[in-house]
Parts: sequence; C-alpha cells; structure tokens
Amino acid sequence: MALYLRPTEVDEAVAALAANDALTILAGGTDFYPARVGRPAARAPDVLDITALRGLRGITDDGDRLRIGAATTWSDIVRSDLPPWFDGLKRAAREVGGVQIQNAGTIAGNLCNASPAADGVPCLLALDATVELASHAGRRTLPLDAFVTGNRRTARRPDELVTAILVPKPLRAARATFLKLGARRYLVISIAMVAAVIETDGDVVAAARVTVGACSPVARRLPALEAALAGRLLSPALGEVPEPAHLAPLSPIEDPRGTAAYRADAALTLVRRALTELAAP
Repeated sequence: MALYLRPTEVDEAVAALAANDALTILAGGTDFYPARVGRPAARAPDVLDITALRGLRGITDDGDRLRIGAATTWSDIVRSDLPPWFDGLKRAAREVGGVQIQNAGTIAGNLCNASPAADGVPCLLALDATVELASHAGRRTLPLDAFVTGNRRTARRPDELVTAILVPKPLRAARATFLKLGARRYLVISIAMVAAVIETDGDVVAAARVTVGACSPVARRLPALEAALAGRLLSPALGEVPEPAHLAPLSPIEDPRGTAAYRADAALTLVRRALTELAAP
C-alpha cells in the first residue's frame, strides 16, 4: 500500500522529503491524475499532498517584489487585482485548460511539470521571476531560466519543495501581454506562444523582455530583439522591429501540431503582434 502524507506546515513537508526522496508531490493533481489512468493501483507512488500547507497560497506584496505562493491556482491569478505588468500572466492563466483545471492547477505545478508548452513559463520569464525552494537544510532561490533545465526537467532536488515564485517590481511604468497559437481556440496545447513585457520612459521603450514558448525544449528569451527594442518610440512601427535573426535562440521541433518552419514563422508573427499591441496607446 502506497504512503500518503498531508502535512499542514512547510517544515513537516520538507522533513518528509528529507526522509523519503521517492515522494511524489501532489498539489492540484491536474498532471498527476491523468498520468495514473490505466495503471494498477498497486503501483501507486508514495504521495506528499501539499494542499493543506499554511501560507502556500495567495499573492502578497513584499516591498520590491510580489510573492506568488506555490499553491496559488490559475483562477486565483485571474481574480487577483494585479498591476498592468501582470496582464500577460493573467491572459495565460485563462488559457490553462478549462475553468475546472484553472480552479485546481497551481502555478508551481506548471513550472515543475516543465513542459515545453507550459503556458505560465514564458510569462514568468518575461517578468524576470525567480523560484523559491525549501528543504530541511534551508531555503534557496533560482532564476526561472536556471530552474527549468529541459523538457520535463528542473533543478529541484528530491528533498526540495517549491514554496513561491518571486516577481520583482519594474523600475518604471510597464505593460505586458501574452499570445498563444493552437489548433483551436481553447483547451489546446500550444504550437507557439509569446510573452512580452516592456518598461517605458514616457513614449520610449526603456527595457523589453520577450519570451517564446513551445518552440524549444524550454521557453527562451530573445536578447538580441530586446536590445533592438530599447530606445524605440512607442508606435505601431514597434511591431516591425523583429526579424528572423532575432529568433536564433529557438530550436523548433517537428511534431503532428506543426513543422519546425511553421513554428518559427508563427513565433515571428506572434512576436510582431505582441509588440504592436503593447505599443498601442
């Protein structure tokens, strides 16, 4: 019979992970349960259910950053009163499955699942987010691009629990967006997606962060494009800046949803549309 633990304190949870590195962490269960379909109950893994942990859900202001608890659901994000630079993440939250999935699925679960098509990752990369992890030995933080290391791979150790995602406040006025392409409008895995955040100084782009997902084993920022956008006027011409060469960090795959060439073309189109949208008054 599999072991099932449901602690109420983070210290209890990390102690359990330290004692048993084979524990499977369960939050919303939106990936865990579908993966169990058709498998014998006798082979069920040992489970650490973190849904009762205090203080792991919700969004709080920590002064120079916002703290998103690991167990915060996508519906929580949609309903939260957040500044304009969170608009991209809120859009992405509405794209994660249907409402039932959004009510159960957690932001940390989306990161730990580490799918190349995870809707939350491009937005959080564009927000320059870091991941907070706790273990029996203490806490540490990792930039998101160092946390997600590959397709279904992260830097989380077996004895660690993700406790929060930390998003620094921008230094200037900022705005954000998220665009996604799939085979249909809803309930679909991405063919390509783009998240962008721009900081402005009057009518000039002071800084930009542009990220493409579902076109590489991990979501990728486009540093050459970000540099090209700095200092540009906020105008419809902003959407004309991206060029194919700016997508060099990407490595699109071929699969039933699209060819590599199609993905590259779609990513470029989405980047242009996202920047045109952000340049609007």
